Amino acid sequence: MSKRFYITTAIDYVNGQPHLGHAYEKIVADVIARSRRSLGQEVFFLTGLDEHGQKVQQAAQTEKKNPQEYCDVLAADWKSFAKKLELTNDDFVRTTESRHKEFVQAILSKLNAAGQFYKASYKGFYSAKEETFLTEKDRRADGTFDPSYGEVVELLEENYYFKLKDQQQWLIDYIEANPSFVQPDYRRNEVLGFLKNNTLEDLCISRPLARLNWGIPLPFDANFVTYVWFDALVSYISIPNAHPSLELWPADIHVIGKDILKFHAVYWPIMLKAMGLHLPKQILVHGWWQKDGAKISKSTGNIVEPIAVIDEWGLDAFRFYVLRELDIGPDGNWTDAGFKSRYSAELANGLGNLVNRSLSMLKRYRNGIVPAQSDELTAFAAKAVDETHALLKQNQLQAALQSIWSLVTRANQYVDQTAPFKLAKDPAQSQRLDEVLYNLAETCRILAVLLWPFLPGTAVKIYAQLGLNESPDKFSESVWGKLKSGHAIGEPAPLFPRKEA
Repeated sequence: MSKRFYITTAIDYVNGQPHLGHAYEKIVADVIARSRRSLGQEVFFLTGLDEHGQKVQQAAQTEKKNPQEYCDVLAADWKSFAKKLELTNDDFVRTTESRHKEFVQAILSKLNAAGQFYKASYKGFYSAKEETFLTEKDRRADGTFDPSYGEVVELLEENYYFKLKDQQQWLIDYIEANPSFVQPDYRRNEVLGFLKNNTLEDLCISRPLARLNWGIPLPFDANFVTYVWFDALVSYISIPNAHPSLELWPADIHVIGKDILKFHAVYWPIMLKAMGLHLPKQILVHGWWQKDGAKISKSTGNIVEPIAVIDEWGLDAFRFYVLRELDIGPDGNWTDAGFKSRYSAELANGLGNLVNRSLSMLKRYRNGIVPAQSDELTAFAAKAVDETHALLKQNQLQAALQSIWSLVTRANQYVDQTAPFKLAKDPAQSQRLDEVLYNLAETCRILAVLLWPFLPGTAVKIYAQLGLNESPDKFSESVWGKLKSGHAIGEPAPLFPRKEA
């Protein structure tokens, strides 16, 4: 049994509808999953929902629903969203499923028996919005707490704690010895800075039943439920446990947002060490989106509705914009003008125009029959193929798209330089026209293969227009010369119809 490439998104909290940030994270993970499949690896891609905790309990109460009913309605919306994005996930976890809850309780029992937990009283401040305890260090200079914490209340209660602080130096040493564990580098430096400049507090892993009943009961004390993060993070291993015939753990990549870095790069490694399990190979951290230079906010109306954009412009146009506009790591800024500009320049006038005119000329001048092989653009194609291969292995998706588009640009220049529409008027130039038409058609085929992880629908359409019945989902097909002389292509059609201004 060989280890599969195992990639996860964060497990999203069901206190509302999915937004642009969720769509971006899922598309990033999907492109990585598709690219690894294209490169010949077996892949397991997990996404899903975190359905426990105080915020869910409160939201359900506000809507006068029981929490499970509330979660069931939202889970249907999130699953529908995953379908809309055409994600190739192999499983979808819900933390309210029995397969997950039973595993969490087994882990809790194991750690408790190993002496990893202790019970203690706590007096201090609590943010229900962030479901976290706060200390005096979290106060601002004027004594108040940051508004991001929402309402902060003072609590006095008993809870169970997980021994974190003893592992602080071990974790520093591990991250320093494994520089690719947290990426990009500046996120790794952020984690190291936090660990070196703060004393880790032990992690509270329970909530009293009297205050919160919507959670997984502690198997060793029925008066408490499990803290939502100790529940959610474990989903990354509860699902591999639910697929015993597959070798999945350790995860190759956890794709997460920068706001939950501490949970994944500090708490999660220490939890796994206590469980006796290997650590994930990489935590890949993306930034946040703004719109028009301001925070995305439902209350102010400054939002991007992914489904509305997809319905108007097409899924691949949406996928292209978020991947081409924003590298994995920094924050990004969505503008409607920027979206329309990329659609027009790079999709409609760039890729779409290249494929349409290349195949239309092949239809018009050679009845759609591929001429003899010519290798004029092979060096340009090979360069793009090699660069894209290397960049996909490094999860550098934006750079990979730039490399692919260098081939689009070169092929469009080739049309302008060779002017096949002029060659077609001169019978003496018949062989030269054959050479040009082959180079263009074969470049289109290679582009389909390179684009499949990013724009799968478009890649499939290019193959169909080329009259190819197989799927463009194997990177090994990006070798020049696979389009055979005498092959009949299909019908050309616009890939990205131009929109009226």
